[in-house]
This record gives sequence, C-alpha cells and structure tokens, in this order.
Amino acid sequence: MPDSPLDRFNAEPAARAEELLRACNAAPSFAPTVTAGRPYDSTEALVSRAEEVSRALPWTEVSTALAAHARIGDRMQGPSAEARTSREEQSGMTTAADSVRAAMVDGNRDYEEQFGHVFLIRAAGRSAEEMLVELHRRLRNDPETERAETTEQLAQITGLRVAGLLA
Repeated sequence: MPDSPLDRFNAEPAARAEELLRACNAAPSFAPTVTAGRPYDSTEALVSRAEEVSRALPWTEVSTALAAHARIGDRMQGPSAEARTSREEQSGMTTAADSVRAAMVDGNRDYEEQFGHVFLIRAAGRSAEEMLVELHRRLRNDPETERAETTEQLAQITGLRVAGLLA
C-alpha cells in the first residue's frame, strides 16, 4: 500500500496521474510526458522533470497553457480549485494599493496587445509592486525574448504546482 504522496502519485493509473498534472500545466503533451517518466524516486526528481518538460514545450503548447492562467490581479471568485490556486499564487496582490492594482490592469492590457497572450509571472513570493516592475520591464522585450521569459515563468509555476500536489 503506497504510504507517501509520491508513492501514491507513482501508483495512480496513468489517466488519473495525467489529470492531476493537467491542473499544473495545461499544455497538451505535458501531463502524458511527465506521467510516462514514472516512477519518480523523489519529489525533487518529479518537480525537476516537470520543469524540464515545461521548458522544452513548443510555443503552440505554451500558448495553450497560458490560456488556462488568470491575469495577474484578476480577482478569482468561487470555491473551484483553479480559483483557489490563483488566489494563493497571487496573494501578493491581495494587499496591493488601488493605484498598483490599476497600474497592473493597464499594464496587462498593454502586454496582451503587444504580445497576444496574458502576462505570466511566478507570483508566489512576489509583492504586487515587484510584479508590476517585472511587467514594465518585460514590456520592453522583443517577442522572442518574451517567449523565452514566459516559458521560464511557466516552468517555475509548474514546478511549484507539482510540488504542491505532493505536499
């Protein structure tokens, strides 16, 4: 009988493991690829593999994953797992001054007009002000540089979410 969260994850039927992983990253090939690597001998190995797979995703799949992410600063309502995860990850926005929140809304709009997708940043552990500074910095990126930064942020977020599955 599996006794640790990692043991339980390793023992899950593939379809269930993929379902759990899709909540961490919605890119189509992510969950099957990470699931195929089981069994993992440590949480760190699983998290590392999840980040590695995320960094290697083609842009079309990163775009699919981005569509599942809330805008930074959006107030997610309701009891759903997605809303709860978004609120937890963006906790730095909960105490943001109205001026910072308004600047984030304006910056998100500018970013989406410029790059065609939501601004993605690992919000966990960052204040609203730090995220706003990063948003303004990244607005100066060219599209290729921004795609690389976005993919890296997706990998970091995915790693945190996978680690959270086993917490």
